[in-house]
Amino acid sequence: MTVLVTGGAGYIGSHMVLALRDAGERVVVLDDLSTGVRFAVPADVPLIVGDFGDQALVDRVLRDEKIEAIAHFAAKIVVPDSVTDPLGYYENNTAKARNLLACAVGAKVPHFIFSSTAAVYGEPKSASVREDDPKDPINPYGRSKLMVEWMLGDTAHAFPLRYVALRYFNVAGADPAGRSGQSTPAATHLIKVAVQAALGLRKGMDVFGTDYPTPDGSCLRDYIQVSDLAAAHLDALRHLRNGGGSLTCNVGYGRGYSVLDVINMVKRVSGVDFDVRIAGRRAGDPAVIVASSDRARETLGWVPKHDNLEQIVHQALDWERKLMARAKG
Repeated sequence: MTVLVTGGAGYIGSHMVLALRDAGERVVVLDDLSTGVRFAVPADVPLIVGDFGDQALVDRVLRDEKIEAIAHFAAKIVVPDSVTDPLGYYENNTAKARNLLACAVGAKVPHFIFSSTAAVYGEPKSASVREDDPKDPINPYGRSKLMVEWMLGDTAHAFPLRYVALRYFNVAGADPAGRSGQSTPAATHLIKVAVQAALGLRKGMDVFGTDYPTPDGSCLRDYIQVSDLAAAHLDALRHLRNGGGSLTCNVGYGRGYSVLDVINMVKRVSGVDFDVRIAGRRAGDPAVIVASSDRARETLGWVPKHDNLEQIVHQALDWERKLMARAKG
């Protein structure tokens, strides 16, 4: 049995590839390398460079590689960019996902794992968000992902395809063994940006808003370590293979850290007091999003192992130093 990982040369996708290999699974990666990097894919894993929305290509891959499950990570993910380029996000995240689903149905692929997002909730009314809470995304990124969740539900109702949609919160850190991490130079993840500032790769950093209704005025987020997130995908695949029904789950730790909390942790761990500039709010940013992940823990059997912000920052720093050494040759 073979698992196709779309976006497997990217940040989260590459960690899923490692988790699958570690579990003895055969993996094939499909990635257009627009944000992913070739070196993130292990040498013994087939990498097909192409667009996951290309139905002719995907049809061929599913047939030739005898794909039994698809783990779909390929997407545009920058919230402010989705506000200025909504049609680009709807094309990439939604329309192309429709094409991928059509190929899965045509090839009778039984299992589909989807990379969704906490952005589907918009501005949550409660401190801890549950899967059945109202979905009211406030940006095109969140809407583009919610549309795919709807398509998955309708497709699974009409065809013999079962799925798990995992709603991520803020993904952070790197593989504890140092095999992969966030490698996109222009990535906008907070910890990545702060680590780059600490290492002198950026001239300080901006904090987008300190007037939110939070204890210190900056946005509050639930930060989940990337290997724990990959483990949740393995648990989802096991759930489907064991006959479990289609499911949507939050994946987070259930507590939040503010932007300023995270920056202070990066300063403490790195020992560098870099410049922090206070800027205005970014379009589409909610004040607080924290997960209730009881469903993932109880139904999928997910047990996180890396819930420690200090360790997450250490991992991010170590990985960024590796990238710097790699750039120097």
